Amino acid sequence: MYRLQSLYHDLRVDPVKTLGRALQSLDWSWTRPYQTWLPQVRGRDLRADLIAGLTGAIVVLPQGVAFATIAGMPPEYGLYAGMIPAIIAAWFGSSRHLVSGPTTAASVVLFSALSLLAVPGSPDYVTLALTLTFMVGVIELALGLARMGALVNFISHSVVVGFTAAAAVLIAAKQLKHFFGIEMDASGHLHELLWRFTLHLPGLNPAATLVGLITLGIGIACRRWLPQVPYMIVAILGGSLAAFWLNNWLGPETTRIASVGALPAQFPPLSAPSLSLDHIRELAPAALAVTLFALTEAVSIARALAARGGYRIDGNQEFIAQGLSNIAGSFFSAYVATGSFNRSGVNYEAGARTPLAAIFAALFLMVVVLLVAPYAGYLPKAAMAGVLFLVAWGLIDRDEIRHILHSSRRETAVLAVTFFSALFLDLEFAIFAGVLLSLVLYLERTSKPRIVTLAPDPRLPQHAFSSDPELAQCPQLRFVRIDGSLFFGSVAHVEQYFDWLRTTYPEQRHIALIANGINFVDLQGGQTLAAEAERRRAAGGGIYLINVKQGLWESLDQFGYLEDDALRNVFQSKTAAIRAIYQKLDKGVCKTCERRIFLECNEGAHAPLHPPADP
Repeated sequence: MYRLQSLYHDLRVDPVKTLGRALQSLDWSWTRPYQTWLPQVRGRDLRADLIAGLTGAIVVLPQGVAFATIAGMPPEYGLYAGMIPAIIAAWFGSSRHLVSGPTTAASVVLFSALSLLAVPGSPDYVTLALTLTFMVGVIELALGLARMGALVNFISHSVVVGFTAAAAVLIAAKQLKHFFGIEMDASGHLHELLWRFTLHLPGLNPAATLVGLITLGIGIACRRWLPQVPYMIVAILGGSLAAFWLNNWLGPETTRIASVGALPAQFPPLSAPSLSLDHIRELAPAALAVTLFALTEAVSIARALAARGGYRIDGNQEFIAQGLSNIAGSFFSAYVATGSFNRSGVNYEAGARTPLAAIFAALFLMVVVLLVAPYAGYLPKAAMAGVLFLVAWGLIDRDEIRHILHSSRRETAVLAVTFFSALFLDLEFAIFAGVLLSLVLYLERTSKPRIVTLAPDPRLPQHAFSSDPELAQCPQLRFVRIDGSLFFGSVAHVEQYFDWLRTTYPEQRHIALIANGINFVDLQGGQTLAAEAERRRAAGGGIYLINVKQGLWESLDQFGYLEDDALRNVFQSKTAAIRAIYQKLDKGVCKTCERRIFLECNEGAHAPLHPPADP
C-alpha cells in the first residue's frame, strides 16, 4: 500500500521522470535476442548465409504467388508477405533457421474467414486481410510478452495433421476451376465446390487442362527423379512454355488460357489496416484461430530444426517475433505470415548458420521481384493450379495418418473431427473443435486415475510388492497405488473407489496409499483424503501416505491438511509404514490369520496379544 501511495505521489510531482524510471525497470531483453548470435558471426558464416538466402529467394517466388492465390489475394501480396515479415521474424526470433512468410494453412484459413465478408481480390478484401494480419500480430505479441509460449502445446499433433490434410483437399478443390479452365465460383465448402464443378464440367477448356497436366507431370517427374531440383520452378516454367507454344500455334482467342497477369515491379508499398470496431468484431474469431495455428506451425518448425541443429529455442521469443513481424507486415502490404516449413527446410539444407540467411533471402527477393515481375504475365493459371495440386498432395501426411488410425482411438477421433469440420464447416471452427475435443479427451483420461491394489509377493526378493490380483491380501490392511493427481476432475472417481472399498471389504479398516504417482492435490483433492481419513478413524482404522512427493506434501501443507491428525500418518518407505501400521492392527485377528502377509506377521505369530505389564 505504501509503494502504491509513493508511486501516486511521484506521478503527480514528475510524471515524465516517473514513467521513465518505470520503463527502465522493465525487462527489455526480448528486444535484443540478436545479441546471443550476432557477435559470433564470422566470414564463413556470412558466405553460407548468403548462399542459403539466394536459394530461399528463388524458391519463394512461385510459392508466394501460389499462396496468395489460395488466400484470395492479388499475387504480389504473397511475395510481399515474404519480405518485411521475414526480416522482422528472423531479427527478433530465437531460431537460426526458421523462415517466415506466407504458408498454405494460413492462406486457407484467411480465405475461409474473409471470403464470406468480401469478394476475394477486391480492395475491401485486401483491407480485411491486412486488418486480420494486424490483429493476429497483436495477439501473438501479447501472448509472447505474457510468457504464454506453452499455449501451443494444447493443439495436439492429431489436430495439426487433420487440419493440414483437410486444407490440402480444399486447396485442390479450389484450383479445379483453373486446372480445367472453367468459369465458376470457387468459394464455399467442399461439397458445394464439387457440385458446382460437376455442373460446369461441360465447359472444360482442353488447352488449359493440357497445360495443367503438363505442369503436373513435370512436377511429379522432378520430385521423383530430380529431388535436388526445385520442382515448383521447373514445373511452372514447363507449364508456361507449353501455354506459350499453344498460344502461338492455335492463337490466344482459341486456347483462352488465363494468366496470372504482370506483377508490379516495386518494393512492398505502405498500407494501413482498418481498425474499426465492426471489423475487429467480425474478424476476432478468425484472428484467434489463425493465431493458434500460425504459432503452432512456427514453433513446431523452429523446434524441429533446432533439434537437428543442436540448439534450443525460446517459445515465448518466437511468439514475440511472429507478432512483431505480422504487425509490421500489415503496414507493408503483407498478409498473415508464419513459419514456412518448405522455406525453412530449404534454408537449413542450403547450409544456413544464422538468422541472417532469412534476412538475406528477403532482401534478395525484393531485388528479384524488380527483375522478373513483368514476366509474370506469361504465367498461366492452369500451371499454378498444377503446382498447387502437388503442394496439396505433399501436405497430406499419409504415414502419420495411418499411424494415428492404428494406434489410438482417441487421437483418431480428434483427427476425424478436425478433418471433417474443416471440409464441411469453417476452418477456424475446425481448429477450435479439434483443440476442444483434445482437451475433453485429456480431461476424461486424467479424471480417472489408475488405482492399483498391491501386496507383498513371497516369490520376489524381500517380499517386494506386486499388483498380481492372485496374491493374498491382509484382512485388515490394503495397499493402494494411485497413478494420477487428485484434483477436482478426478476426486469423484477416487471417492467412488473408496466407497466401494469400504462396502466390499469393511474389515480392511486401514488403507495405505502409495503416493509416488500423485504429483499434486488441489483443495478438493485434499478434502477427499481428509474426509476418507476421518471415516476410517471413526471405524477404528486409518489412512497412511507412503512415498509422498514434494509437490503433494507442499499442497497438503498449503491447504492445512497436515495439521489434521488423521492425515499425519506419512512415511517415506513401505518398510517403515508396515512396521508402524502393524502395531495398530487388531492382534486378535492377526493371531488367527494364517496368511502371514508381512514379515512382521511371522515375528509376532507367537507373541502374546498384549505386551507384559511393567513390573
